[in-house]
Amino acid sequence: MQRFLVFEESIYPAAEEFLEQLEQEARAEEVPIIRKDTQAYLRSMLLILKPKRILEIGTAVGFSAILMAKHSEAEIITMENYAPRIQKAKENIRAAGLNERITLLEGDAEELLQGIEGEFDLIFIDAAKGQYALYFERIKPHIHGGSVIISDNVLVGGDVLESRFAVRRRDRTIHKRMRDFLYDVCHDEEFESALLPVGDGLLVSVKK
Repeated sequence: MQRFLVFEESIYPAAEEFLEQLEQEARAEEVPIIRKDTQAYLRSMLLILKPKRILEIGTAVGFSAILMAKHSEAEIITMENYAPRIQKAKENIRAAGLNERITLLEGDAEELLQGIEGEFDLIFIDAAKGQYALYFERIKPHIHGGSVIISDNVLVGGDVLESRFAVRRRDRTIHKRMRDFLYDVCHDEEFESALLPVGDGLLVSVKK
């Protein structure tokens, strides 16, 4: 697997200078951002979907929001609860010249989702793993037929593939919640879903 990751990093073209620098800074500071294969997948989906409105749950330092803005013409609403990263995300969005297209909402996503309006063509979930099921339910009133929900990091570092007894005790709650989430969404008749081995696992769900 490690050989594949090294190979993978070598075949994708470098991002534009601003994003490449932002990615290097984030990795140096151990801020989690989407991997190269997830970036490539998102770029492809943006070309296919041509979304007008995007919702992102989990801004971190703004990398994925900026990437999506640069590869679409969409209005983007993104949410972040971790104060130290909010200021950095604001700075990065401003430096990218995207203040008019990216709106950063500060606070807990569970509460913020109750106040949003309108529908979204694409939703990218990359936040607290134990809350994915809640986010998914909160999103449902704000999608339409053909809307796509991409849930990132659903393999939780590979733990989801293991028996609950094979993961650390402190991680078993997230393990169970994520497994339940994956099962429930894949059996939800309102959606067509696929679990993809991209990055740390993507669940891609299309509203029928």
